[in-house]
Amino acid sequence: MKLLFSCLLLCLLATTTLASAATPGEVPIGGTLRPAPMQGLSGPSRELSEFRGTPLIINVWASWCGPCRVEMGSLERLARRGGKKFTVIGISTDDYRDKAMAFLHQYKTSFSHFIDTRLLLENMLGADRLPLTLLVDAQGRVLAKYYGAKEWDSPEALEVIAKAFRIKM
Repeated sequence: MKLLFSCLLLCLLATTTLASAATPGEVPIGGTLRPAPMQGLSGPSRELSEFRGTPLIINVWASWCGPCRVEMGSLERLARRGGKKFTVIGISTDDYRDKAMAFLHQYKTSFSHFIDTRLLLENMLGADRLPLTLLVDAQGRVLAKYYGAKEWDSPEALEVIAKAFRIKM
């Protein structure tokens, strides 16, 4: 009986650990994003830390991801609505630049996109599922992470963003 209990406890601990495992080097909610080079996709390459000073919405996507396609239009509308209150950027996890460029050509987004072929940003942001959208304050602190497609310009999403960034929408 004691052996059975020990085995069950070990199995439970193993599944709990796997379920809560983070990506390598992931910055958790409440943590501050580290400086990281970002390879330009729709514009010049930049350093992630260059976006400090203004709240940031980071969307991690891939050209093959159906839910990423679903939410891209609402992210574009959100980016246009944000003005100087916040910045929206996209991070492609595609292995091939041409596939990511075809995606951007199809969706005609106006906000900056970068490609992460070396998994540095994907791991730091915690993108073990796509799409992933992060709300980051002006100091680079991760306020929230949202997995799955959302309607980012809906009244509910705008309320969440306004509260997180303490701004009026």
